[in-house]
Amino acid sequence: MVRKAAPVKKAAPGRKAMSDGHKAALAEGREQGRAVRRYLEALEQHRPKRGRKRTSEALERRLTAVEGSLAEAAPLDRLHLIQERLDLQSELAGMNDNGVDVAELKDAFVGAAAGYGARRGITYSAWRAAGVPPGVLRRAGISRSQ
Repeated sequence: MVRKAAPVKKAAPGRKAMSDGHKAALAEGREQGRAVRRYLEALEQHRPKRGRKRTSEALERRLTAVEGSLAEAAPLDRLHLIQERLDLQSELAGMNDNGVDVAELKDAFVGAAAGYGARRGITYSAWRAAGVPPGVLRRAGISRSQ
């Protein structure tokens, strides 16, 4: 069965089609929104946690202890140890994951934040409450007085 191509939509009667400038402005807005979202998500993922940082050596020591305890553990304790083992393995994998380049995301954010914030009415205080450091806002050209 051969499908026909969908017909090209035309502007409604009495309405003009979008100009190339309008399409470019929409594309720029989408790109700015994407840069802002990615940077804010990276900030959220790399936010410092309370308490002392756990090292990979400490996690591996605990993982070894959990593995040793599994064999003679009671069924309910075994269940908890299995979950702890999964959590430790996940935490270890997260420590070794360097997939996100925060510096690159920060540079994209700096280029997009001022225009995005001006268009959306986002204040300096809102950026700060979202966790964006003052130095990054300064580089982006966003000040308290705006």
